[in-house]
Amino acid sequence: MSLAQVLFAEFEQQVPVAREYLKRVPEDRLTWKPHQKSRSAGQLALHIATVPGGIVRMAQQNPALAPDFSIMPQPASLREVLNAFDESVKVVSEGLPKFDDAAMRETWRTVQGDKEVLAVPRGQFLRDIMLNHWYQHRGQLSVYLRLLDVAVPASWGPSADEPPLSRGPRAI
Repeated sequence: MSLAQVLFAEFEQQVPVAREYLKRVPEDRLTWKPHQKSRSAGQLALHIATVPGGIVRMAQQNPALAPDFSIMPQPASLREVLNAFDESVKVVSEGLPKFDDAAMRETWRTVQGDKEVLAVPRGQFLRDIMLNHWYQHRGQLSVYLRLLDVAVPASWGPSADEPPLSRGPRAI
């Protein structure tokens, strides 16, 4: 299996889990924040929805422009979040498998103006941001759901609300 295929297999396994988290965000609470410095529930959900596809698009460029982290769009509806997620999944499904092992090992760079801000193997960037960063925010969303008194979905194992999902292998 190629490096990209390994990442893609993990991504495919996590798509239904992420979708379940996103579906549970209450539409009437999209603007709710647990703290004034936090993203709103809708902003966090939209970020989770768009990270995978956005990261694959970035990885297709070398160098890529660093994103503007101050821009946090507020979705108007849960449908907007889920549509963005579907588009993101499509981008990953079409783009990630095209990277061969040489491309995954190539030094990938991101720049901000004339300054290089990151230089790592492309595969490491995809692992760190497309997956690990994605998981971090999914965990953050689980706290939002708990604070909103919404049942937290199971992910790798059970949550306090649900047994483990039956899809794919899960940690014990």
